[in-house]
Amino acid sequence: MPSPATPDAMRPLDALEQTIRERADAARQGDGGKSYTVKLLTGPLEKLCGKVTEEAGELVEAASEQGDEGRAHFVYEAGDLLYHTLVLLRRHGVDLAEVEHELARRFGISGIEEKASRAK
Repeated sequence: MPSPATPDAMRPLDALEQTIRERADAARQGDGGKSYTVKLLTGPLEKLCGKVTEEAGELVEAASEQGDEGRAHFVYEAGDLLYHTLVLLRRHGVDLAEVEHELARRFGISGIEEKASRAK
């Protein structure tokens, strides 16, 4: 059995976040290589934001596809959106745990009540 420190023993999102963090560290040291992740992390913010928007649109489009192939395509697009979102989070220095904490904070609060409580 792999040790808890190895990516094989981690949840896939945690392992992906770790890989993205490692790519960001490599990019800061000038050693990004040909990594797509490094290009997203170091390129124009507008390009990364555009990718997140594009992937969100593709997920929404895939949501209307029927059958097993449609479901598989929807899952694939969800994976793309999550990846690009994690890269955007890393670019802003935000860990997935912070997002999880925010979601946990909202448990037990009606979405309608939460929205009404926001400052206008």
